Amino acid sequence: MASYRELTINGLWKNNPALVQLLGLCPLLAVTGSVVNALGLGLATMLVLVGSNIAVSIIRNAVSDAVKLPAFVMIIAAFTTCTELLMQAYTYELYQILGIFIPLIVTNCSILGRADAFACKNPILPSAVDGLMMGAGFLCVLVVIGALREVLGAGTLFANMHLLFGEGARSWTLHVFGDSYPGFLVAVLPPGAFLIAGLLIAIKNMIDSHFEKRAAARKSAVSKGSKRVRTTGQIA
Repeated sequence: MASYRELTINGLWKNNPALVQLLGLCPLLAVTGSVVNALGLGLATMLVLVGSNIAVSIIRNAVSDAVKLPAFVMIIAAFTTCTELLMQAYTYELYQILGIFIPLIVTNCSILGRADAFACKNPILPSAVDGLMMGAGFLCVLVVIGALREVLGAGTLFANMHLLFGEGARSWTLHVFGDSYPGFLVAVLPPGAFLIAGLLIAIKNMIDSHFEKRAAARKSAVSKGSKRVRTTGQIA
């Protein structure tokens, strides 16, 4: 079983659902037009991921292989419905903005994938940590894309945060380029999200490649053990 440190690194970086597994791209491209949208969808996905991982881990020894996938889908659908009801109760305007993408969390392949690949084979606590870290990794990518699209597209940051955090957050809006910024339409549209997601994937690959080269160079530079040096004989 992987350690909690490995679960954290895998979820946030090495096996990130959005940047490495490329799962859940449909909502990632569609609703990350602003930070508040990205944060709302990311938190909802993380809640479903943690809850379904815990439930699947609890029943892992009670269901056979023949019915485990339908059981997993039912569990994920139940947690998605609970999340939907919570958003209707506490963040109704944001729920209306996100629209169909909240019920579609059921079809997010990363959630079913973690239930089948990890939660059904591991105890409750590691499964909960795995769900939390995978959800956090997905959430971070959504928020970064949402922030870049909002800044480039509308010239603002943290606009409409009161939809998630209440009236006190209405004044959080930052006008990055001033009130006269004309906006950049491509960043607002889904192709803009596609371009920014590709840029983030390229940056991650560059960082990984850089650290792999450093590790290889460090390994080749250090050679352990004694050295045999010839000090006698004639040199032609």
